[in-house]
Amino acid sequence: MNASFPDGFLWGGATAANQMEGGFYEGEKGLNIADVLPGGKERLKILMEPGFDFEIDKTKYSYPNHEGIDFYHRYKEDIALFAEMGFKAFRMSIAWTRIFPQGDELEANEEGLAFYDRVFDELHKYGIEPVVTISHYEMPINLVKEYGGWRNREVVTFFERYVNAIFTRYKDKVKYWMTFNEINSGLMMPIMGLGFSIEKEEDKYQATYQAFHHQFVASSIAVKACHEIIPGSQIGCMIIFAPVYPFDANPENILYAHQEERLFNNFCADVQVRGEYPAFINSYFAKHGIELDIREGDLELLKEHTVDYIAFSYYMSRTEKKEKSEMEQAQGNILAGVKNPFLNASDWGWEIDPTGLRVSLNKLYDRYEVPLFVVENGLGAYDEVEQDGSINDDYRIDYLREHITAMKDAINEDGIEIMGYTSWGCIDLVSASTGEMSKRYGYIYVDKHDDGSGTLERKKKKSFFWYKDVIATNGENL
Repeated sequence: MNASFPDGFLWGGATAANQMEGGFYEGEKGLNIADVLPGGKERLKILMEPGFDFEIDKTKYSYPNHEGIDFYHRYKEDIALFAEMGFKAFRMSIAWTRIFPQGDELEANEEGLAFYDRVFDELHKYGIEPVVTISHYEMPINLVKEYGGWRNREVVTFFERYVNAIFTRYKDKVKYWMTFNEINSGLMMPIMGLGFSIEKEEDKYQATYQAFHHQFVASSIAVKACHEIIPGSQIGCMIIFAPVYPFDANPENILYAHQEERLFNNFCADVQVRGEYPAFINSYFAKHGIELDIREGDLELLKEHTVDYIAFSYYMSRTEKKEKSEMEQAQGNILAGVKNPFLNASDWGWEIDPTGLRVSLNKLYDRYEVPLFVVENGLGAYDEVEQDGSINDDYRIDYLREHITAMKDAINEDGIEIMGYTSWGCIDLVSASTGEMSKRYGYIYVDKHDDGSGTLERKKKKSFFWYKDVIATNGENL
């Protein structure tokens, strides 16, 4: 067997508009959720606790997303660097508020549309396929404040208007699409994904799952429109996937891990890939007194217009015990279980588990049998610029090598169909969870710091040249 990656494998990198573009109010852009999230350690606390007011208060906080890394003005320079690495694909998002600044307008904003025309044209100049996330944690604030986010059915109409505008405009420029970034994150952190803050514990379940239903309907509307407007296009869902391991062989812990994984990892994908609510979630709804407002035709729409592939982020696995103490708690990407004694952790406490990526690929392919796309994976770490200007991020190379090897084994030994790999934060950008620049993922260093200082100069890290060789050899040289 030829132990390599398939021809046409989409090697590249991944970003999000709200973490890199900047151009805060330029081009008639409106205010979105990311624009009001402060930088620093307070961000995660704000995201997880009730009562956030979605206001900007510069007397108390800094807002690093407003400048990002200034991709809005420097996209040509950055895309040229991606091309130098040999990218086949670049995962990016469109900022909803560049296209519909308030979210509820009748007509799209021409300046916003024209900006992405320029970006897509620049990518195609180098033969790089854009892979576009339609909604990546950047809902218009007007839809949050005036409509209550995705709890409100009317937002489905606004989203449909948005996707029709971008599909029509970019039908000759974008083949690969995704609907909602890490859609299942709304289970843990509804602010970024669902557009509201839980005010009362008793409202948590009903509000959250009604909002999910509206997103599922919107996703199927987008799938239908994409296939009709752009023949030959592919549109996927996008989830966080973290396999859940039982802490030990105690049957109670095995059952608990299974139930946790099924709810977080499978619920959203089941609806978007299989086209229907799974039996386990209906039991869950009954247990928590959830009664969804499902309109006539909704279930038929979900069934008839399912996604073409599953895109997912993989950063870590999760180990669970039914009964756990504070001392055992781990850290992680929105969710965490107990510390796994067999794993090391990153500078931010995220456990490093390359084998978990292979486990994830197997679990997803066994359950759904659709193509998979690893669209986020990477190591957030402190990088040091040496006196000679070099950045020797061997720790990042080691992390990526081990995860790419796991992916290669999944293809060649397990028979799993994987479309591509776009590692997260291919160029340093603002962290979504903490708003920090110091949490760096990129092959390209950006001279920007947590205190706002920096020249925004781009520098190639050691990993830049390593990844260039990985792509040039289609994953042979690791």
